Amino acid sequence: MRIIVVGGVAAGMSAAARARRLDESAEIIVLERGSEVSFANCGLPYHLSGEIAEADDLLLHTPDSLRAALDLDVRLHHDVTGIDPETKTITAAAPDGMVEMTYDALVLTPGAAALRPPLPGLDSARVRTLRTVGDAVALREQVTSGARRAVVLGAGFIGVEAAEALREAGLSVDVVELAPHALPPLERELASLVHDELTALGVTMHAGVAAESIDSGSEVDHVHLADGTVIAADLVVLSVGVHPDTAFAAEAGVETLRGAMIVDDRGRTSLPDVWAAGDATVSVDAVTGAARPVALAGPANRAGRLIADDILGGDITARRVPPALGTAIVRVGALTVAMTGANRRSLDDAGIVYETVHLHPNQHAGYFPGAAPVHLLAHIDPTDGRILGAQAAGVEGVDKRIDVIATAMRGGLHAPDLIDLDLSYSPPYGSAKDAVNMLGMVAENLVNGRLRLWHAADATDGADALVLDVRSPAEFATGHLPGALNIPHTELRERIDEVREAAAGRPVRVLCAAGVRSNIAHRVLVAHGFDSTSLSGGTRTLRQWFGADVDRVLVTEGVLA
Repeated sequence: MRIIVVGGVAAGMSAAARARRLDESAEIIVLERGSEVSFANCGLPYHLSGEIAEADDLLLHTPDSLRAALDLDVRLHHDVTGIDPETKTITAAAPDGMVEMTYDALVLTPGAAALRPPLPGLDSARVRTLRTVGDAVALREQVTSGARRAVVLGAGFIGVEAAEALREAGLSVDVVELAPHALPPLERELASLVHDELTALGVTMHAGVAAESIDSGSEVDHVHLADGTVIAADLVVLSVGVHPDTAFAAEAGVETLRGAMIVDDRGRTSLPDVWAAGDATVSVDAVTGAARPVALAGPANRAGRLIADDILGGDITARRVPPALGTAIVRVGALTVAMTGANRRSLDDAGIVYETVHLHPNQHAGYFPGAAPVHLLAHIDPTDGRILGAQAAGVEGVDKRIDVIATAMRGGLHAPDLIDLDLSYSPPYGSAKDAVNMLGMVAENLVNGRLRLWHAADATDGADALVLDVRSPAEFATGHLPGALNIPHTELRERIDEVREAAAGRPVRVLCAAGVRSNIAHRVLVAHGFDSTSLSGGTRTLRQWFGADVDRVLVTEGVLA
């Protein structure tokens, strides 16, 4: 059997390596258009910063090492330009001209190419992408050759990592993002923490504004923004997204959706004996059912492996390529941000009803030195507690919590089931009630009706309700909602008549700093017959939601802060 794999790196090399382990006699050819067939894409920004000093450290395998270890025939600089499904032949542009070869099984993993919007001046020699080892080397050379000012166009994962890397290398950095905030899949209340951290790093963030043009000069380029801002740049990193690199496959008849190849749960395309995986394929969202590419290395690696299983048959073919949760993580300075499952936008687009819960527990025991909050939110189905998505940010412990939740989602656990997870505990590492267990407890209270929530988004339209702030007077003085009644939760039972008089039949919206005390107060109020709701995540979440605008929402001593 001859198996031809088009494209290396994550999905392609995983498929090729697995195929060899399953069949020692198969002829396995890997055609890669670039100069590296197996490299660490996700490590590219860290070479730019100098944290990974040598570019060669990003190279995982070479054609020679793959021949020696797995007897793979890897051919670099082979750009596949056509497929004939009738004769099962591919055509490729090779260094010595056009070549044709037949296949028994064809695996397409061409990946994605950087989007290049119709931006005047984008062809400037100072504009670079960050997709290959060559890109990282070229950018690193600009950095070490005296570049002092950088502009990053796009604040997705790669854009934010590039911005951090360039600051680490000593450049001044401006980031331009058309969306309202950096890391657009991240929820607004956590994105404000990212903006704060970027500011602390010395990065200037231009959010909610488009780049309109780049003027290339002999000494420096100038990036013009839609709001009139002009930024001088010695280098520009283009990171506004990617598009599936599939034109040759579509021309051959592979069915696509918005440019990405449609595959079934075995990785099969619409053409016989042709499989596909990775960034250039459509994945079905595990929560919403939406069809979209998922440009992540983990799913690509696993899909490539399962494709090889399907090609070579056997009992193991009972396993299928699972729908994607899109679990991802990124470092921003001292902050770690991670997510899994759906966010508000995708849930709203899918018409899925959800409730959002917020928690701010410490990453380990509060009495152990170095305790710091994990800002954790989860979207759950309010009827049965199904976990729809979760996100977190913090200086430590974020990866552990999101990975546990992602595992729970894959295993079909609902949010209340998180209470029963037997997670490791020692004061330096966690708490007896871990953040994940606490999420389960809050979710269970919500699902069974013991807890009703209101949200920071509603903080400015509370005229029809009494806002009851159950923090201490000292906390209240640091900033509170206009017209709020301050009664510490420890005094609430004795002062319940004050609440009744102030509410005058209206609902009561209760809040505290993080949601714990307000839940206690909520239960007291419910017991006394009030229509009560508790602010999800308390004033911590409220401050994060409004970010730099919070002083226009909270008052101090009766005056807007």
